[in-house]
Amino acid sequence: MTAEAILQSAHAPLSSRRRLKAIIGGAAGNFVEWFDWFIFVSFAIYYAPIFFPKGDLTVQLLQSAAVLALGFVVRPLGAWLFGLYADRRGRRAALSLSVGLMCTGSCLIALTPGYAIIGAFAPAILLTARLLQGLSVGGEYGASATYISEMAGSGRRGFWSSFQCVTLVLGQLSALCLLMLLQSLLSPEALASWGWRLAFLLGAALAVVVFWIRRGLDESHSFRAAESDKVQNRAARHLLTEHRRATILVFALTAAGSTGFYVFIGYMQKFLVNTSGFTAPQATAIMAVALVIFLLAQPLFGLLSDIIGRRRSLIMSFGATALCTVPVMQALSTARHPAEAFALILVPLLLFSGYTAIGAVVKAELYPAHIRALGVGLPYALANAVFGGTGEFLALWFKRVGREDMFFYYLAAVMLAGLIVALLLPETRDHGLIED
Repeated sequence: MTAEAILQSAHAPLSSRRRLKAIIGGAAGNFVEWFDWFIFVSFAIYYAPIFFPKGDLTVQLLQSAAVLALGFVVRPLGAWLFGLYADRRGRRAALSLSVGLMCTGSCLIALTPGYAIIGAFAPAILLTARLLQGLSVGGEYGASATYISEMAGSGRRGFWSSFQCVTLVLGQLSALCLLMLLQSLLSPEALASWGWRLAFLLGAALAVVVFWIRRGLDESHSFRAAESDKVQNRAARHLLTEHRRATILVFALTAAGSTGFYVFIGYMQKFLVNTSGFTAPQATAIMAVALVIFLLAQPLFGLLSDIIGRRRSLIMSFGATALCTVPVMQALSTARHPAEAFALILVPLLLFSGYTAIGAVVKAELYPAHIRALGVGLPYALANAVFGGTGEFLALWFKRVGREDMFFYYLAAVMLAGLIVALLLPETRDHGLIED
């Protein structure tokens, strides 16, 4: 195709039906990616004894956790590889490959015999499968954030891009619901023997469906227009030579955002048990309902950013969250009634939604099309690798040394740092680099 033909195709109008199909395809893949990712975490107590030598369950779970950690380590590599691939071969191709890798990993886990049958090959295959999934998840964020943002259209880009966060949380909730369903339908012996494999098979089947959907998606206009550009510096080094300010902002924004996300959404359930004194089932129920409301709030906050702007939304979100963190966490630590805990948790979750709903689109709007997927994905993955998992570790460390209250102030300081980053951001809604 000639450059002139590419430009004509890039500027051809996209029907509402095709635009909606594209956004659903991008978001559905994100759901499957995170559903499969959380399946690995949720079902560890069942598959760990299968894949590792007989012994203490704690040791087996630690071995499983080590495999999980290695999956996190390769996420920046996945972001780099898939970012380059998406910027060179297209968003659709990268999205299809990403969900294909996740499907492969889930199939390997579901179908691999246990340690008792094939010995050391069992944990080796588990590790291989997890590394494939780590590469997949690492590459998914940049590719899907870029694709959904480019396909959304300028008028409602914040609204439609918020569905990336919706599907992420929905994947986590779905994995938890599937675990509870299988626990209710199968005996503990059956679930430990073979029932856990059903979860991975379901994840693989969903990935096949999404792969088929993604293969039929339209390529984004922004990428097709960028194909006609003769000078396309896509190497990772250009992020710091030609797009240094944007890359630093994305890294810093993600560092603050991922810390808040993993604490308010991930660690909070443990906090309810270890500090507030709720039972595990109570904590699970509280967080499940709170996450449903959090999920439903994302499109509303995305739409708000379309009205008042991305920068103002982020300033309000980080500023309000910084102010409420210490008093809310202190009150939550002494809460004794589930309704009280639920109401308190909703406060930071809803305030923080001003970031989670639009974090992806803000990052996408900072980069030109030819390096957008790499620019969004790589700093995000690096910041997550460095800061994403430290929140829970620090919370537990402060609790162990008897100064858990200091973690509340640390978390507020991180939110304050996010506010400073937001103040330094341009208004990407009006001056972003995404072309319709």
